[in-house]
Amino acid sequence: MDERLGLALVRSKRKRIFDVVIAATGLLVLAPVLASIGLAVVMDGGWPPLYPQKRIGLGGRPFTLWKFRTMVRRAHAMREDLLPFNESSFPAFKIRRDPRMTRLGRLLRRSSLDELPQLWNVLIGEMSLVGPRPPLPEEVRHYDPIAMYRLTARPGITCTWQVENRHSIRMGFDEWVRKDLAYMENWNLRRDVVLVLRTLHAAAKMTGQ
Repeated sequence: MDERLGLALVRSKRKRIFDVVIAATGLLVLAPVLASIGLAVVMDGGWPPLYPQKRIGLGGRPFTLWKFRTMVRRAHAMREDLLPFNESSFPAFKIRRDPRMTRLGRLLRRSSLDELPQLWNVLIGEMSLVGPRPPLPEEVRHYDPIAMYRLTARPGITCTWQVENRHSIRMGFDEWVRKDLAYMENWNLRRDVVLVLRTLHAAAKMTGQ
């Protein structure tokens, strides 16, 4: 076996073990928190509390990403009308004060608590704790070959952007891709641990958008 391929397989196995241990522990320890957030979402008028969204994962395969509901019903259908107000660069789509967001949803977004159900996606192997954020199908249709390379890694709950640029939505898409590719090319387990810890710190400061 090629030495580089063997090393890549060992690294992949280590990353997967790290993901499974942390995701399983997180789901068990945070079960009361997850239940409380779900109840709060329902009381705020969001039913069902979990929102399934089709995303594109490893190898370009679609999967269902889970998150707590933070927007009004038919939010995705309203996206087209809001494209002129996009504050990020195409094909990424972000609005600082998205009118589709519920009051509770804004709090969940700022603290990143809406992402917690994705620990399940990590546990079953559709996502990793750290990796490029999974894009929407309509975004991938506009990817160039360089951006498509992001799909050769398992998508993550958090990434370099989540830590370094979560307070800003104006970073260009090309810069976002560059940060993801740099992470992929220089991966090591220590870096994943550091990014997870930095994400928890950033989430506690509630600087998300």
